[in-house]
Amino acid sequence: MKRDAIDFESNDIGRLFRKLLVPTLLGTLSMSAMTAIDGIIVGQGVGPEGVAAVNIVVPIYTLMSGIALMVGAGCSVVSSIHLAKQKLKVARLNITQALIASSLTATLICAIILLFPRQIFELLGASPTLMPHVMSYTLWLMPGFVFEMFGLIGLFIIRLDGAPRYAMWCNIIPAVLNALLDWVFVFPMGMGVEGAGIATAICMVLGGIMALGYLLVPRHKLSIVMPKFSLKSLRLSLRNIGYQCRIGVSSLMGELSLAILVYVGNLVFMSMLGDNGVAAFGISCYYTPFFFSVGNSIAQSAQPIISYNYGIERWDRVGRVRRMLLTTSFIVGAIVTLLFIFVPEWLVGLFVDVNSTAAVIAIEGFPYYATGIIFFILNVAIIGYYQSIERVGRAMFITALRGFLFIVPAFILLPQLWGAAGMWLAMPVAELVTLMVVVTMIATRKKIRG
Repeated sequence: MKRDAIDFESNDIGRLFRKLLVPTLLGTLSMSAMTAIDGIIVGQGVGPEGVAAVNIVVPIYTLMSGIALMVGAGCSVVSSIHLAKQKLKVARLNITQALIASSLTATLICAIILLFPRQIFELLGASPTLMPHVMSYTLWLMPGFVFEMFGLIGLFIIRLDGAPRYAMWCNIIPAVLNALLDWVFVFPMGMGVEGAGIATAICMVLGGIMALGYLLVPRHKLSIVMPKFSLKSLRLSLRNIGYQCRIGVSSLMGELSLAILVYVGNLVFMSMLGDNGVAAFGISCYYTPFFFSVGNSIAQSAQPIISYNYGIERWDRVGRVRRMLLTTSFIVGAIVTLLFIFVPEWLVGLFVDVNSTAAVIAIEGFPYYATGIIFFILNVAIIGYYQSIERVGRAMFITALRGFLFIVPAFILLPQLWGAAGMWLAMPVAELVTLMVVVTMIATRKKIRG
C-alpha cells in the first residue's frame, strides 16, 4: 500500500481528519466492545459475582494496554516527524525497536503474574468468594498480552502508513470473533469466566498476528527492519525507546488512571456496599474504557496530521486540526453523556438482571457517573494533542491531575458528604476540576503573552 494515499501536508484538513476518524473510531470502539461483551456474557452466564471477578482484573489489563499505548503513541509521533523530514530508515528502525521492547516487557510482567497469582489478586482486592473466578479468568489471558502489544502498537503505525481501514479491521475481526467464542464457551460449553478468558486471549493473538503481518510486508513503507545487535546499536535503541516512552508516558498514565479509578472504586464500593457494590461499579467500569476509547480515537486520528505538520512547521494546519479535535470531542462527549443519563436501565440490563441488587445500585448511580463523561473525553483529547506536538510535560501534568491527584481524594471525601451518590460522583468531579485547571492554565498563558 502506498503511503501517499494520505498526504498529511496537502490534503484538505477536514476530509483528512474524517478519513482517519471513522475507521479509527470504529476500530477502537470494537475493542472496547470486546471488553464489554465479556462482561455481558459473564454477567448473564455466571451472574454478578462473575462481573465483579472480571472487574478485579481490569488494572492488569489497563497496565498492559497502557504500556502499549505509551510506546505506540511515542513511536507514532517520532515516526511522523522522521517521515516529514524524509528519514524513512530511521522511522522504520524506531518502529522495530518499539515492538521488540514492548513485547519483552509484556513477557516479563506476565511471568511475574503467573508466578505469584494469588498474592497479586489479593492486592487487587479479590475476596475469598471471588478468588476462584479471578484465577480462572486471568491465567488464560496472560499469553495473549504479548500479542496485544503487537496489535495496539501496530495500529498506530498502520494508520500512519496510510491504511486506517486495515487498522480498523484489525480491531473489528477479533472483536466479532470474541463475541462468538464468548457465547460458545460460556453457554453451550458451560466454562464460565474461564471460557471468557480463553476467548479473549484467542482474539488478542489474532489481532496481534494481523497487525504484525502488515508490518512484516517489505513493500509497505513503514515495515519492520532487521535490528543490529552491536553494543552501540543497543545503546541507541535504549535511547530511542526512552524518548518514545517519554513522549507517550501520559498514555500509560492515562491507562493507569483507569486502573486507579477501578482499584480505589472497588475498595470504596466493597467497604460500603459489599460484593454487590463492586458488581454495580464493575458494570460502569466496562463502559469507562468506551469513554477512553472515544477520546483516544479522536486524538489518534488527529495525531499523525498534527505531528507531521508540526515537523514541517505548518502551524496553520496544526491549529485547524486542534479546533476540529476539541469540537468533535465536545459533540461526541455530549451525545454519550445524554445516553447514559436517560437510559441507565437498558445499559445495566445488558449485563445483569435489572431486578438484582447490583443492578439497582448501578441504575441509581449511572446518571451521577454520566455527568463526567464529556469532561473525561475532552481531557483525553487534550492530552493527545499535547503528545502530538511533543509537549510531554503538559500532557503528563494533565494526566496526573485527573488520574492521581484528584480521583483518590474524591473517592475518599465525596462518599462522606453525599453517601452512595458521592462514590459515583468521584470521577465526574475529578475530570471537571482537571478541565477547569487546564482552561485556567491556557487562559493565563494567553494573557501573559498578550
